[in-house]
Amino acid sequence: MLQVEKKTIPGQIDVYVIPTNKFKTVLVTVMTRQLLSRELASKTALLPSVMERGSRDYPTYQDLMIRLEELYGSGFSSDVLKKGEKQVLSFSLEVINDLYAPGKDLLRQGISMLRSVINQPLLENGGFKQDYVVQEKEQLAKEIKGLINDKVNYALERCVQEMCNTEPFGVFKYGSIEELEKITPEDLYAYYEQLMAENPLDIYIVGEVEPDDAFKLVEDAFAGTNGVARRAMPPDQVQHIPDDVRYHDEKLPVNQGKLTLGYRTNTTYGDDDYVSLLFYNGVLGGFPHSKLFQNVREKASLAYYAFSRLEKHKGIQLIGSGIELQNYNRALEIIKEQVDQIKKGEINHEEMENTRRGLVNQFKVIADSPYSMLSLSMDELMGGRQEGVDYYIGKLESMRVDDVVAAANKVYLDTVYFLHAEEEVKA
Repeated sequence: MLQVEKKTIPGQIDVYVIPTNKFKTVLVTVMTRQLLSRELASKTALLPSVMERGSRDYPTYQDLMIRLEELYGSGFSSDVLKKGEKQVLSFSLEVINDLYAPGKDLLRQGISMLRSVINQPLLENGGFKQDYVVQEKEQLAKEIKGLINDKVNYALERCVQEMCNTEPFGVFKYGSIEELEKITPEDLYAYYEQLMAENPLDIYIVGEVEPDDAFKLVEDAFAGTNGVARRAMPPDQVQHIPDDVRYHDEKLPVNQGKLTLGYRTNTTYGDDDYVSLLFYNGVLGGFPHSKLFQNVREKASLAYYAFSRLEKHKGIQLIGSGIELQNYNRALEIIKEQVDQIKKGEINHEEMENTRRGLVNQFKVIADSPYSMLSLSMDELMGGRQEGVDYYIGKLESMRVDDVVAAANKVYLDTVYFLHAEEEVKA
């Protein structure tokens, strides 16, 4: 059972402690969330990389690295995630547990360093340091432009953009070159102040710690930090049954076509039947034994790869496959057949049991990594539930074919996207 202790400290900051004695380190993660929007996505994505370049106490990245070495080689990282229709900014520090370095007070010092990076950024003329902003804008522009070089993920992203072109989820997590170019150091700092004051701020601690001691350390460092009236994040737009399937094809000089199907599942992480949907995805395309892999790739030899994955907070399923242009119609037909088979209950005993074992193992290994434990806790926070690993394992172990069929029959094809070379697709 994943035990989570929670306390809200002054500044409307929620602190979550996940006690575990499995690790010799303690992971501390500070995160805030923003609604995905075309106007703000690039600003939000740019912030962590600028902030980790330097703070008032550690003006250069080298100063920050020296401080981490002083903390016995602690690790520091920042990230931008897309969870449903939210962008999540996270700053993480992994430090040796004080139990193994008595008298060094490493956790308190590490939290203090995190506070410096997050709450005391390096400023210049009323904004972030210009050199840092310019350099990080260049790097983020490379990330945005570089997506096209990863054709598998490019096809998945383009399918989502076409599928959700009127919804926040259709926004790329790094934003766009057009919005990125508009950002100035002063604008970025003004946005930072607003974000940190108004949006949810959550702090997680995972490790062998006493919750009350951890709460006090965080409160001493962060209490009262901005946040007079933090706003609640609205739920994602989810329920949607498309009137017609939309077809999009895009031509690029690729050696292999990328066929991507986007489905509306009408089920999200917070729903009671989410685990049934997770099981359905496993049967369909989550494992090497799954229907897509076995029937599209192995038996029909139509695809170089075939898989399905869930966007669990948005209620979307994506099916990806790599095919030759001439196999488009047959591959599309067989993929649809696999979905229809599950809706009709055509799932054999081997598919059920292999999927059950695969998913149960995925949940069992969560306890082997502090980052996996943190990720599960974040998902539960954003999904509005707190169940823990044992709950999901219990649901998986008792899953029946009827449960999977019920979840499958809430799934509807929305968009078919095909990335291919210059030849025309013959429907």
